[in-house]
Amino acid sequence: MTTPSPQATDRTDPVHTQLQYQLAVFARRMEQVRSSGGGVGVLDRAAYLLLDRLERHGPANVKALAEALGVDSSTVTRQVAPLVAAGLVGRVQDPADRRAVRLALTPIGTRRLVEVRDGRAELTRRLVAGWPPEEQRAFCALLARFNLAMESYTADQQGQQVQQP
Repeated sequence: MTTPSPQATDRTDPVHTQLQYQLAVFARRMEQVRSSGGGVGVLDRAAYLLLDRLERHGPANVKALAEALGVDSSTVTRQVAPLVAAGLVGRVQDPADRRAVRLALTPIGTRRLVEVRDGRAELTRRLVAGWPPEEQRAFCALLARFNLAMESYTADQQGQQVQQP
């Protein structure tokens, strides 16, 4: 099924009109896949990114996780609570400060992350199976570039909010 797109107006560039629309459709479709299970296991985006960060970079305190993920510490605290309750994340003593704790991926969390990551990779392979390899690489590179631009934009916006009296 193809997704129809809106028509450009005099005030908009047709490419940008189409791009913003396709991004909205993409976000909706990703949520549909996630909420239906979609063969990739149920792990919401926030949980996936937290577990992935802990696996790639090791134990971290809430503040470091918040900075790395571009969210508030209170958001990380709220998102981590169910992961701790499920045994996917544990609290470990900070070797640099025995009074402080860090969050760490547990063996159960590692297995769950691998399961979900593998499921998502398989789904991605299926979705682009008919694409030539060079188009798959180009899409990945462009999506990464777009995500970096969004990250930079967000950082700029947050910097402007901090500077305003």
